Amino acid sequence: MQTSNLLVVDDPDDWKIPVDTVTIVSAREYLSPENSTLRRCPRVFNLCHSYSYQSLGYYVSLLAEARGQHAIPSVATLRDFRSVAMARAFGAEIEEVIQGALKREAGDEFHMSIYFGQTLERAHARLAAQLYKLFPTPLMKAEFHRQDRWLLSSVIPISMEQVPPSDFERVAEFARLYFAKRHQTRPPKQRFPFDLAILVNPEERQPPSNARALRNFEEAAREVGFYVETITAADASRISEFDALFIRETTAVDHPTYQISRLAYAEGLIVIDDPWSILRCANKIYLAESLAKAKLPAPKASILTREDLMGELPDHLSYPQVLKLPDAAFSLGVRKVENARELRAELETMLAESELILAQEFLPSQFDWRIGILDHQPLFACKYYMAEGHWQIYNWKAEDPRHQSGKSETLHVEFVPPPVIDLAVRAAKLIGDGFYGVDIKQVGDRLLVIEINDNPSVDAGVEDDALGMELYRRLARSFRRRIELART
Repeated sequence: MQTSNLLVVDDPDDWKIPVDTVTIVSAREYLSPENSTLRRCPRVFNLCHSYSYQSLGYYVSLLAEARGQHAIPSVATLRDFRSVAMARAFGAEIEEVIQGALKREAGDEFHMSIYFGQTLERAHARLAAQLYKLFPTPLMKAEFHRQDRWLLSSVIPISMEQVPPSDFERVAEFARLYFAKRHQTRPPKQRFPFDLAILVNPEERQPPSNARALRNFEEAAREVGFYVETITAADASRISEFDALFIRETTAVDHPTYQISRLAYAEGLIVIDDPWSILRCANKIYLAESLAKAKLPAPKASILTREDLMGELPDHLSYPQVLKLPDAAFSLGVRKVENARELRAELETMLAESELILAQEFLPSQFDWRIGILDHQPLFACKYYMAEGHWQIYNWKAEDPRHQSGKSETLHVEFVPPPVIDLAVRAAKLIGDGFYGVDIKQVGDRLLVIEINDNPSVDAGVEDDALGMELYRRLARSFRRRIELART
């Protein structure tokens, strides 16, 4: 019987709790693109053994979100577990509850297991419920230490194998109650003055904005009423001093940019790039699933695993193929293979970094469209040409730095073919309402979405070539408008 709750585990045979309200499947079964019926369940409870970055458990939550399902835990929550700063920020949010629950505890350290939003000790029930709201995850353990008061040190997910046998009967009871409930996501905390931080990395080789573009944005932001300060990752502890954050350092999930974005969100800031945009855009498998679900045109794609390497490759693969690590960026982590032998060789290397690899048909072209989208509207339009003698925009193997990237051409949006703009807007809506760069390839009369990027490049003399300072003013006005909407 199909239910509205889907429970994903490593091996269903290892799940010992009988629950009528869930359908139990393995992680590999859920991730299989052929099993479309599993995508109809609105809620996916992920109880895989490991949630580490690019593990099967990580991909269960990531692709659930790509498929329009509510994943518990979400990928954002999985990242929160790894951040000491997030634990401190969320701990401060429930300060009174922590002190009240632990006031009678002896010693300087305290550990608490939270099973499906509940705990075995009635005195700690409210604290367990509050922690579940902050870190919605079926099974987890919280650690506290005492200085002059109790502080939340960490929250980590645990697996069923880590539940003591003595707790099992109560855990089974908690599970049955839990899976019968509706589950909601945590609303954002809101608190907004008018100060803006721009996050940069002075050491970055290819930053998303050059120095002149940053100066232009600061000028435009001041025009619309912002105090502007440029910060680096070393200033993360000061993020609560601001109410808006514009990230102009290249983002990645396993990186301080994501941690700072998530921390800023937790503190109530307006953030571009918001943590969900970073998570979604950073993973090419998420993008491929999202585009397929929305029926937007994209290169033919396959998800390859170690089983494909050990057995027969899918019959539908044609060559050349382009293999991509899920978090590849700036043409790094991308390989073109001409035949099955090359594919197997590259796949073996790439699978050491990720459980899943994206394979796409190779579609040669002279250029890719890059359409900048802000607040669901086109902001700029560029043609990014391929690097000289190369099949990608970037060729990092070129000895001459002048040949490491192709030329560009910027157009007024109204001069771009309307179908290109329409496709870019629809693609960006799959991610959110922030600031995105949508890459579109034109092959004959076909338009295909190649990527949706958070943190798109804005360099003075390139992306602003058509609008000039108006481009920066529109970005600044968007920040102000978001703050004003949040305050109403």
